[in-house]
Amino acid sequence: MCDKLILCGYKVCGVVRSLSHSSNQKYELVEVGNINSVTNWSMLFNEVDVIIHLASRVHLMSDDADDNLAEYQKVNVEGTLNLARQASEAGVRRFIFISSIKVNGERTQLDIPYRADDRPVPVDSYAISKYEAENALRRIAVETGMEVVIIRPPLVYGPGVKANFLSMMRWLVKGGLPLPLGSINNKRSLVALDNLLDLIVTCIEHPKAPNQIFLVSDGEDLSTTELLKRMAVALGKPSRLYPVPTGLLKLAAVLLGKRAFYQRLCGSLQVDISKTRDLLGWMPPMSVDEALRKTADAFLTENLKN
Repeated sequence: MCDKLILCGYKVCGVVRSLSHSSNQKYELVEVGNINSVTNWSMLFNEVDVIIHLASRVHLMSDDADDNLAEYQKVNVEGTLNLARQASEAGVRRFIFISSIKVNGERTQLDIPYRADDRPVPVDSYAISKYEAENALRRIAVETGMEVVIIRPPLVYGPGVKANFLSMMRWLVKGGLPLPLGSINNKRSLVALDNLLDLIVTCIEHPKAPNQIFLVSDGEDLSTTELLKRMAVALGKPSRLYPVPTGLLKLAAVLLGKRAFYQRLCGSLQVDISKTRDLLGWMPPMSVDEALRKTADAFLTENLKN
């Protein structure tokens, strides 16, 4: 994010929990420690016009993950609210909050995407905490006049991606046994990191961005099967998929206690970016295949080092 802003001509101050693990000569870094209701942000606000708040306690992907709402609220709600209040008191003009599409819900019907102004249906503690933070920020905007912009991305991928996306690339590179994922007919919206950053930069100055909620994606939805095939092309590897009915995959997931994993693999989650496009005049500048190639190149370069 900071590198992108510098390329766009902005003066940047980055925030880290610990300077001992971060060093950068291109922009100032400030250590704040843990983010919660008592974090002191006062050292940040000298000549600061816009804050982009990306930090959060993230959700865990395993089926048996801890789902303690209070722990998420400490960072995602109380920490965000504390930062926003201090920012408004210091005269910060605009506060851009990176939320999550999980605020809208966990899944969509095929070809019936979420829209920015749909009624939110957050399910897990992470999503609930993000929704609560959004509501708190909107109240602060009304009370103080500080402009608030909310962006809800789906799965973000790009160089350095982690979790299931990284596992997928590792499997494609190593090969081995074929996977029974050759006939999954779902659709999922993704967003390349470059596209998300481009939207964030657009929201810094755009006069129609304040006090709006925007959804973001690459503008092309992919099935899990199609994603694996196109990622394999980007990596220069065969995809090694064979078709198995999704009903059998679901049965296996139920028997193994992996319902949530099955939903991520075979369910649909689509977003409609028409509001983002129409109100801001924004379109994703990077195509899916270009973003996949960039992601694959970074992954292969890192593998060569190791």
